Amino acid sequence: MSSNTSNSWKTTVIISTSPQCDKPSNMLLAQQHRIRRSDSILPSSFVFPTSGTAFLLVTPEEFPANLENGEVFERVEKFMQVHRNSFLLLQAPVYGIREWEILSSVQNRFLGGNLRVLPVHNTSDVVRGMLVIAEATSKPRVENLRGQMVLACAHIIDHCPVWQMLKEMQLR
Repeated sequence: MSSNTSNSWKTTVIISTSPQCDKPSNMLLAQQHRIRRSDSILPSSFVFPTSGTAFLLVTPEEFPANLENGEVFERVEKFMQVHRNSFLLLQAPVYGIREWEILSSVQNRFLGGNLRVLPVHNTSDVVRGMLVIAEATSKPRVENLRGQMVLACAHIIDHCPVWQMLKEMQLR
């Protein structure tokens, strides 16, 4: 997606009322997205109804020292149960050993599930990552992309020498 497309695309975002969501919420408002704050969704979460995607924002400080169990893992499990297209945004200014251990632990724990993990550094990364994914998976964009893929496949088949050779071999 080009940055021009992302700037012109506007959507509605349901955002939890937790303070951790305030800065991303302000950035989304500044870009003229429609914001609805809700205390009925999980804390630190963002839901994009038009694309069916949801994002949970967490920081390394929320994880327990031993990375075995903890409140944050329970929150992530509940988040995954509620949202079928779920993304965990792990926000840390710098990724050191601890942050990579957390990332690895989360990926291993939820391997095979519907959770994807995105490392982000700052609020700008959070907003940019959410918007790119939400826009790419929104219904009008997916249908447009599907149409473009069909046209591209048809073009490849019509103009590819290998396909021409295979067609000629079948005619003999």
